[in-house]
Amino acid sequence: MIKWLDRPADYQTVWQAMQAFTAARTPDTADEIWLCEHEPVYTLGQAGKPEHVLNPGVIPVVRTDRGGQVTYHGPGQVVAYALVDLRKAGMYVKEYVAFLEDAVIDTLASYGIAGCRKPGAPGVYVPVAAAGGELAKIAALGIKIRAGCAYHGVALNVAMDLAPFRGINPCGYENLATMDMAGCGVAATVREAGDRLAARIARLAS
Repeated sequence: MIKWLDRPADYQTVWQAMQAFTAARTPDTADEIWLCEHEPVYTLGQAGKPEHVLNPGVIPVVRTDRGGQVTYHGPGQVVAYALVDLRKAGMYVKEYVAFLEDAVIDTLASYGIAGCRKPGAPGVYVPVAAAGGELAKIAALGIKIRAGCAYHGVALNVAMDLAPFRGINPCGYENLATMDMAGCGVAATVREAGDRLAARIARLAS
């Protein structure tokens, strides 16, 4: 099942709802994909280093239980939370991460954007012509596995204010450039991009 959450979505509320959904799952529980735009928030992964939060200003910082370092969520970005039973899907964690990256790359390709991976740095990137082909991050992912079931997911920058990314070392990388679909010349709404992304992730969902 794919569903959109009310906008803007409070991060803590959604996170707690994901935990509750996952804790209550049975072998018969159908997978779900939750889509949303969050209020501005920095989230720091379970093993995230606080020193990667440089200048948060008035934006709250939430220590969460997903993998990865620090990232930013805010208006103009679609977050796809995939609540998936990996055991039923017959998939290991590394395969699942690759699947989510592929879902983003396929979504971007449907808009004519060439997304790619960056060795050793999970997520999806796009080349920035003005910077000599330097790769900029357009989608970040972080997941949590509990009893064989995944939650959290992937965030795709659609048309957003990228300035808050300068308040952190995105995903723990100093001076990592970030980009959105609008910066790639694509005019898409969060709803449109989210629907396309969810349709690709749903290929895995039961």
